[in-house]
Amino acid sequence: MSAKSISIRELAEVIRSKNAGPYELTLDIIFKSEEIFDRVVASKYITPERIADLYSIPVKNIMSFVEFAPAKAIKITFERPGVGGDIGDNDVYGAQQHAPLLSLNIPWN
Repeated sequence: MSAKSISIRELAEVIRSKNAGPYELTLDIIFKSEEIFDRVVASKYITPERIADLYSIPVKNIMSFVEFAPAKAIKITFERPGVGGDIGDNDVYGAQQHAPLLSLNIPWN
């Protein structure tokens, strides 16, 4: 990690994923402080386009992208690649889908 960026793992208190029904997944990033949340949001680094790229999905599959200051959180909901619990689904609860977020390094000057 360079002095110009910082791992999201150092900035967030919680990084998780979960089902939002059988057809959708939700990602939650809850930051450690209001100051950190404000800096990340102001950086415009986490966007629907970046999430779509990170998950190799079309940006149109992102159904919701919310920066929610009272919770110091960013919440993203997108279409699951397959139906939850269907044959071939390897994460019925959607609890392991946050892993790609862990690779993000946020610009931090």
